[in-house]
Amino acid sequence: MRFQPASFRPAFGRVLTITMALIAVGALIGFVVAGDVAGLLRYGWWLLLLAALTWALYWMPAVEVLEHEVTIRNPLSTWHVPWPAIQRIDTKWALTLYTPRGKVEAWAAPASGRYTVFTLGPEDTRVSETARLAGSIRPGDTLSSESGAAANQIRRHWEQLRDDGLLDGPLEPGTLRRTPHTRTIVLLGVLLVLSVLGLLL
Repeated sequence: MRFQPASFRPAFGRVLTITMALIAVGALIGFVVAGDVAGLLRYGWWLLLLAALTWALYWMPAVEVLEHEVTIRNPLSTWHVPWPAIQRIDTKWALTLYTPRGKVEAWAAPASGRYTVFTLGPEDTRVSETARLAGSIRPGDTLSSESGAAANQIRRHWEQLRDDGLLDGPLEPGTLRRTPHTRTIVLLGVLLVLSVLGLLL
């Protein structure tokens, strides 16, 4: 069967980001229409900072399941995890990949609460073999949860590669890496400084 890439991004994050952006733009327009330049300079940067933070925390994060690696994009950095580097996949608090460099948690795939078990259907528990621990399934493993949907996709391909003996080779140097989001960090830092300076005006 041909591998199908998959992307996981919570829809709630996009809705929240758009909502916060609209609120920020509306407030900024309100200052301009009212001619309140002092208020715009004092509070406008805070509105932009709030919108940028929401974008970084809830729009940017994603889990990309690709043929050669799993890419986990968090607010301030992105992890590139090749398949042979994955030692274990967990969903206790969020989708977590255990690697030779430690665990990599996915901001975009949090686990569901314990009470979700009361709303599950039969389809939610049709998970891969490695998701079954001691004959039970965690709430974070269920297919209706954000962590479970991503983990199931990763586990099934990882199991297929394992069974085909494609995970036994040495890990190529540099393939397991973390890339910081320098532009995002600088943008948030600049907006924070301008916000604090605005209050001192």
